[in-house]
Amino acid sequence: MTTSNHRDDELFANLSPIGDTELQALRDRLAARAEAAELLDVAYRTIDTPVGTLLLAATPLGLVRIAYDREGLDTVLSSLAAKLSPRILNSPKRLETAARQIEEYFARRRDQFDLPLDFSLSTGFRRLVLDALPDIGYGHTASYGAVAAAVGNPRAVRAVGTACATNPLPLVVPCHRVVRSSGVIGPYLGGPDAKKLLLNLEGAA
Repeated sequence: MTTSNHRDDELFANLSPIGDTELQALRDRLAARAEAAELLDVAYRTIDTPVGTLLLAATPLGLVRIAYDREGLDTVLSSLAAKLSPRILNSPKRLETAARQIEEYFARRRDQFDLPLDFSLSTGFRRLVLDALPDIGYGHTASYGAVAAAVGNPRAVRAVGTACATNPLPLVVPCHRVVRSSGVIGPYLGGPDAKKLLLNLEGAA
């Protein structure tokens, strides 16, 4: 038993620990093989921004989720696995364009996004609201009531608020531009400070 343990110790002593670079290379290789074999249903990555860490997730159809750190990124990933597919991997390559455009937005080099979007996580009236939000241009705001009227249901002010609060693609689908009729910016999935920063960035506040 002692001899066996000694041999095991010698074996493991000769193994070099895997560094972060090597580990990331292995992950990238796994993701690339999964993508090539059409086994990667949901790819995700994180990026650092002025409003904190953002989780980006995409299906083959397009960007499907943007999540703020305050939502709990592990919780978001678990939800995506349950609602969309358990075949989910950290694969930055699929999200390179989205990450670049978001960086350009925060650098004030982009005022609208040009990305394929997957609205699988939004249906019914909420989807109607999300479809209307890009009509609120960069640097402008609209009230919840105005958005309700724009989608043909002027009394559905609270429902518009719910659609904004559950927007799976905040920032790219600009629910931050919807404010209260009094001019108060109102609640936001990323928090009031994030909403104010975005409106200030766009010159809308």
